[in-house]
Amino acid sequence: MAKKKLSQLDDGIAETAAFRPISETSLETADEMRRIGITEVETRRKITLRQLGKKALPNVKPIRAEEIRRVREREHISQAVLARYLNLTVGFIASLERGTKQPKGPALVLLNVIRRKGLEAIL
Repeated sequence: MAKKKLSQLDDGIAETAAFRPISETSLETADEMRRIGITEVETRRKITLRQLGKKALPNVKPIRAEEIRRVREREHISQAVLARYLNLTVGFIASLERGTKQPKGPALVLLNVIRRKGLEAIL
């Protein structure tokens, strides 16, 4: 019986012409709350950042083994120094440069930053 009610609700939502994403409605509510003084500016900013979702993700491109070595050599640092800055092991940096492993997550993001802006950007 609960499934039937849920599917009826889903059908009703799908048929509503004025249906808007929750994020849009949340932002409008937050704007109105800020306008009348219920919330402060910082609270509104936090809500906005939460609503950005995938749009807020950094533009991270895969980086090949040769590029990692080139970036490290351009910065005139050893594998050990790069490992220390990225909080990784020297062995992992060596594996990245050989191409046996691929950087992911924070390591990939930091390598992209170093590639674009230089080592000084993360110091």
